[in-house]
Amino acid sequence: MAQPIFKVWFMRYKEPWYKLTAEEKDKLMAQNAESLQQLGCELIIGCQGVWASEEWLAWGVEKYPDVEALQKHTLNLFNMNWFEYIESKTSLGVEMSFE
Repeated sequence: MAQPIFKVWFMRYKEPWYKLTAEEKDKLMAQNAESLQQLGCELIIGCQGVWASEEWLAWGVEKYPDVEALQKHTLNLFNMNWFEYIESKTSLGVEMSFE
């Protein structure tokens, strides 16, 4: 049975990000958001953490309807060269039941 997958991520920009124009940065962010929306994924929370961490600029939690949506979104990120500009650390999980 398919179940939602949660991804927590921590990110920072790589050097090539700072060479992009504001329009190019906005386009990449919009493509990321569009991919999530098209696949039925949800950004539960995105947080700016630069004031609290020297290692990671931001972190967040995303919810995917199933593992296939997560895999498709990751492929979309790869196809738009996301990982050339963004370094991240992620962890995946499913909801825990405390019953």
